Amino acid sequence: MVQIKYLTLKLERDNIEKIINGDKRLISRVITYVENNEDNKHDILKTLYKYTGKAYKIGITGPPGAGKSTITDCLVKLLVKEGFKVGVIAVDPTSPYTGGALLGDRVRMTDSSLLENVFIRSMATRGSLGGLCKSVNDVCNILDASGKDFIILETVGVGQSELDIAKTADTTVVVLVPESGDSIQAMKAGLMEIADLFVINKSDRLGADEILTSLKNMLHLRNPGEDKREIGVIKAIASRNTGIEELLAEITGHGKYLKTTGLFEKKRCKQAENEIKEIVNSGLQKNFWNEKNRNLLEINLKKIVDKETDPYTLSEELFGQ
Repeated sequence: MVQIKYLTLKLERDNIEKIINGDKRLISRVITYVENNEDNKHDILKTLYKYTGKAYKIGITGPPGAGKSTITDCLVKLLVKEGFKVGVIAVDPTSPYTGGALLGDRVRMTDSSLLENVFIRSMATRGSLGGLCKSVNDVCNILDASGKDFIILETVGVGQSELDIAKTADTTVVVLVPESGDSIQAMKAGLMEIADLFVINKSDRLGADEILTSLKNMLHLRNPGEDKREIGVIKAIASRNTGIEELLAEITGHGKYLKTTGLFEKKRCKQAENEIKEIVNSGLQKNFWNEKNRNLLEINLKKIVDKETDPYTLSEELFGQ
């Protein structure tokens, strides 16, 4: 009750000012409130929404162990050094048993989290099939409203089921390592769809040149769609802070390209469309599974298993309620 009582004050002008000015403690509490899906979370987000739209969103994804957290840490330090305010959303997978997550990125980015103009939030996927959890757009909006110039989204991994990052980020960076060569074919379709640029991390290892050549050959066969820009492939050694300046230059270059060609506005419109669909779908699901429909489902489960009825008939009956 104390938390709810505190957060009912969030719409007062002084608290809005605190969020806009980057009050880390209040931002953290509001994010927790929104993550927990409290009843009036939309009131918070409605109030803050007019202050959003300034932050540039960078997605960092790739297979586990590729060094995404190290690259993110280096990027954050470089951006802060250049005078920018940075927010980081690091998403870890959720345990199917406890619903919790290790949230290890907070540990791996300890140095960055202590910087004045940096806010790092570790989040659990909480059952989301994609690399991003369902409330990531809401958290992005909160950090955007708090005055962040860049928001970095670091996801669980990469694959066919983890393309959500491209729907949220303005620039998507796929991180690979030399050992990823054998798995590129399996990831190819997803990579080609979401990557705005590639980073081959740990490029001092054997096989870095081979994967570089393989990627460039694949990119020549890619259907560019509206984005005609050549996708960059950068070699880096994040543990030595090598290649990070080149990575940031590629990211900012991609951002300028999007804005000069009009693709940035199109991308933001698509992001807004996806966000609205997510809000509507969540609301429909929440309202649909009322007590009456849940009871009807439970009553008929045994009948479905015994083949006395079928899932399709029951679904039609549920929709007809």
